[in-house]
Amino acid sequence: MTARVVAADVLRRSRQKEAFAAELIESAGAGLSPQDRRLVVQLVMGVLRRRATLDALVAPFLTRPFRDLHPDTLDLLRLGAFQLAFLTHVPKHAAVHETVEITPPVVKKFVNAILRKVAEVVTDEFVPTAGADSIPFDLESPGTAVPGLRYRKLTRPLLPDPPADFPAYLAAAFSWPRWLADRWLARHGRDECVRLGFWFNAPPPLWLRVNTAKIDRGDYLQQLAAKGLDAAAGEHPQAVRLLDGVSIRELPGYDAGLFAVQDYSSMLVASALAPQPGWSVLDLCAAPGGKTTHLAEFMRNTGRIVACDIVAKRLESVTALCQRMGVTIVEPAVLADGTDAPPGPFDAALVDVPCSNTGVLGRRPEVRWRLHPSEFEHLIRLQTKLLFAALDRVKPGGVVVYSTCSVEPDENGGVVRAVMQGMRGLTLEAEHTAVPGQPSDGGYWARLRKG
Repeated sequence: MTARVVAADVLRRSRQKEAFAAELIESAGAGLSPQDRRLVVQLVMGVLRRRATLDALVAPFLTRPFRDLHPDTLDLLRLGAFQLAFLTHVPKHAAVHETVEITPPVVKKFVNAILRKVAEVVTDEFVPTAGADSIPFDLESPGTAVPGLRYRKLTRPLLPDPPADFPAYLAAAFSWPRWLADRWLARHGRDECVRLGFWFNAPPPLWLRVNTAKIDRGDYLQQLAAKGLDAAAGEHPQAVRLLDGVSIRELPGYDAGLFAVQDYSSMLVASALAPQPGWSVLDLCAAPGGKTTHLAEFMRNTGRIVACDIVAKRLESVTALCQRMGVTIVEPAVLADGTDAPPGPFDAALVDVPCSNTGVLGRRPEVRWRLHPSEFEHLIRLQTKLLFAALDRVKPGGVVVYSTCSVEPDENGGVVRAVMQGMRGLTLEAEHTAVPGQPSDGGYWARLRKG
């Protein structure tokens, strides 16, 4: 099994919605070398993030509509086009040859012909400005205060002209559905949309939350350095950002539970609740368990956390993470619909609701193709019900933290304020919006106290 074969298989399974791509890669890439596994990640995530741009590169050379192509063939065309346009370390002839090699015989000539034409149109010239003949490539010097933007030149214009139709350009160049480009352009303006486009199309940073119940962050940074791994402390007292690509299971202290993989913005959520030792806490939407174990660390593994989910299978990941991290105070609870949680009363509750995931489009790139604008109404109703359910189950004086990984105001502050209008005696003590790229994923939390 080569990296490209695995990548094509993961793309197919992701398209069929077996799971998110990151989960599929974790299982499918188990037998690969570290180098091949990194290539699988690059290929799969790159194709999913850049899908609309890749289609714009391929479309002019097709003699039939996209809808007439077999989905597997389209995956292979995108896989080859991604290597040609975005992987400068892969020679063009190798990108074409290796992709054609894994193509079924019946379409080999077709795929070969299309990819050769794409190879001819992609140049090795990079420019700092957008245009119909340049595709957004990456951030030049991303660690600097003002990173430059880099676009890769094409021999001919294949994207919409930015001055003529900027929303269409955003959708094609940064690979967003058109409805999302329109939505964000109206809210954020051009410059911020371009910044978000570059951020969400780049590999997201890898953050670890050090388990301070077992080790000091400084000591863990020393362990990483001893292994030759480049890492830096984040502003949150438990946060570590890994600057090297590495398999999580190969990091020091994985089996001993010295850390959990958790994005920086997610670490802020349990910190906002800050439960005390001995408390009784409801974690209403607990899977996969990162925030659950973080709550337990605040509680010094003393007290009680009821971790809920409507899918029993998802709670298995919570239990496994608790075992690895040494957490013993968590009680899994399978619910029927998310609103029939144990009655309590609890001292506090965390309700990390299902949401649009628009704050994590880089980490979960397939979201941009699965999400539809019609879903927001359903999501907001569900989020509102879950927040009411959590508030109903905390005692007077108790606190509830509501959180999402969305950057949509109607899912965030809009839900919180609607609930405050519908339930008397609530105080909004604090709220925070995490902006994508500053320094990690986007999201939101609000801390409410019940009177």
